[in-house]
Amino acid sequence: MVDPQLEIAPYLEAAAQKKLWVTDVIETHVQADHVSGARRLAEATGARLCLHESAKVEFPFRPLRDGEELTLGNVVATVWHTPGHTPEGISLVVTDRTRGDAPWFVLTGDTLFSGSIGRPDLLGEGLEGALAEQLYESVRRLATLADHVEVYPAHFSGAACGKGLSGKPMSTIGFERLFNPALRLASKEEFVRFALEGLPPQPEVFARNRLKNLGRE
Repeated sequence: MVDPQLEIAPYLEAAAQKKLWVTDVIETHVQADHVSGARRLAEATGARLCLHESAKVEFPFRPLRDGEELTLGNVVATVWHTPGHTPEGISLVVTDRTRGDAPWFVLTGDTLFSGSIGRPDLLGEGLEGALAEQLYESVRRLATLADHVEVYPAHFSGAACGKGLSGKPMSTIGFERLFNPALRLASKEEFVRFALEGLPPQPEVFARNRLKNLGRE
């Protein structure tokens, strides 16, 4: 399970209906827009709670490393460290080996959205410039995936984790390469300027949510 909401009953019900069990609960980053259900779900199922090794949280977790492969039968999820929205952000590049060795889709968390990118300003403390530069490199890396690879971000239109998000909950790398304004910029300087300009105000609840998800409240 990736990026679960606080209410975990639907996940438990879905697993029971399909006679499956939850083995790993993965957070693509420390969330700010909502209180995560990752720890609750891991505790309820005995699953491993997984975050990138650089996550500065106050509870035990299994550290994930860039390039690490998580195998679930014929499905393999490869961890890509894609910082920028947050320092510990990851994306999961998923391959179904019953169909082929090429990646099938990518879970991009808050790094790459349909029509936009994650905002790099949520941590404050003067870190937004450096995070925007990291985001540039992360988005460029994701753009190296083949056109057919499907993109499943953590949010779509209505979320405050970025600006100009599309209402479409998924996309493809090829479509984003053609039409996402952030992927059409020629230089890092242009990208950083785009990433920092015109951001909506950060909702007050974000800071409190992040503290809870760090295990500090």
